[in-house]
Amino acid sequence: MKIAIHTPLEGFTNDIADVIRLFYGEGSVVTPLDEHDAELVHEHEESGGVWRERVTLTCDGKEAAQELAGDAVAEEGLERKRRLKRLIKRCCYQLMKLHTGRHPAWGSLTGIRPTRLYYQQMEQGKTRNEARRALAELFDLTDEKIELLDEIIDAQSGLIAREPDACDLYVGIPFCTTRCAYCSFSSGEIGNGKLVEPYLQALYREIDLCSEMAREMGLRIRVGYMGGGTPSSLTTKQLDGLLSHIEKRFGAFDEFTVEAGRPDTLDEDKLRMMRSHPIHRISINPQTMNDETLQIIGRAHTAQQTVDCYELARRLGFDDINMDVIAALPGEDYAMFENTLAKIRELAPESLTVHTLAIKRSSKLHEQKYQQREGDVERMVNLGRETAHAMGMRAYYLYRQKYMAQNMENVGYAMPGRYCRYNIDNMEETTSVLALGAGGISKCVMRQEEKILRAPNIANIEQYIARVDEMVERKREAFAAKARA
Repeated sequence: MKIAIHTPLEGFTNDIADVIRLFYGEGSVVTPLDEHDAELVHEHEESGGVWRERVTLTCDGKEAAQELAGDAVAEEGLERKRRLKRLIKRCCYQLMKLHTGRHPAWGSLTGIRPTRLYYQQMEQGKTRNEARRALAELFDLTDEKIELLDEIIDAQSGLIAREPDACDLYVGIPFCTTRCAYCSFSSGEIGNGKLVEPYLQALYREIDLCSEMAREMGLRIRVGYMGGGTPSSLTTKQLDGLLSHIEKRFGAFDEFTVEAGRPDTLDEDKLRMMRSHPIHRISINPQTMNDETLQIIGRAHTAQQTVDCYELARRLGFDDINMDVIAALPGEDYAMFENTLAKIRELAPESLTVHTLAIKRSSKLHEQKYQQREGDVERMVNLGRETAHAMGMRAYYLYRQKYMAQNMENVGYAMPGRYCRYNIDNMEETTSVLALGAGGISKCVMRQEEKILRAPNIANIEQYIARVDEMVERKREAFAAKARA
């Protein structure tokens, strides 16, 4: 289905398009000049302090329409735009739901952080039950998704930090042994490794300058996270030196996570070295436990290597291990995903992250014009939740992305007491983040104004190396603006 959009409010075209994609997926929205199967016409009227929205869909010579009215916000600004956008999207959503006969699990939500809406309702003084009803009425969420949000809010209780001087540290290693077919991150294959040492020298400089800046500005670095890419694609000596440098410059962390990532990047020496550092949590990520799928997505290891690596880490004393899996990978059906989860359950990690495949524009799958599967995706995601619960875990963070199969979600599950603070802070955007390395995005959370200043590092590795001082200056300006606010 190709649908062309007509609206007098051009600034809301993308919002209308997002609603259509909830029902018909990526590629369903085209410009009016392109060949299309249907037309959606939006009409807007403001009179007597009331907005009136009308949306009409014409398809195969038949016409369906929906109207909604809402109180107009008089003053200009973000609140006016937010309320108008919500009204327009609700009107479009109700029309598309009527036309297709479908009820998306996340209702009309197209945003990436549904928990934020739950918190907003509670900040308005509503009880938990009132907040739940509001989410159902405003966004048409299913009971199942509201219960998931409820579970996350419970898990996060007491863990949301809002101290103005609190800050988390992120260190990015943009190298991998191979590039996964679904990957859209700013990372590259390590190849002959010629860029690694220059990159590390630039990163050391950024660590030095930013640790000094943090002290000058009174930032209290609480938790740290090293991601990528695959940090463990560095040699044992390189990773050892980097971890030592971080500890020397930033001191002790309440929590520090390293994405050990792929089992083919780990051996006993490297794991022993990591164990000698104050690392609280590691990730060993299979994505799937089916060898044929691992080959399809471009991962140079087997499922058995994942098991062997996990068991080695356990023998060496790692007692907080996360594992990631992805639902709806190319070629996988429900039975194959079920096999993955059964093997994860046997290993019994402390946390499990269940992702839904997202085909990003910069991924190989997008270049190959891979079409996302439908069918079993929701069942797979639900099985992930059932498996996590059976292991004694609870959901503690969630985020959604565009281009996800069946508009599902990514959920982090963990045993009580093993919730990753960095993941909560980052997903809920309640704590500032000092992000180092190529592609890292620093966030300055300005609670008084309820906005976030972002200072992105350049993603290109060679450009990052050449311009690292500029990246530090961006952060300095952002955190100085936060301090003045």
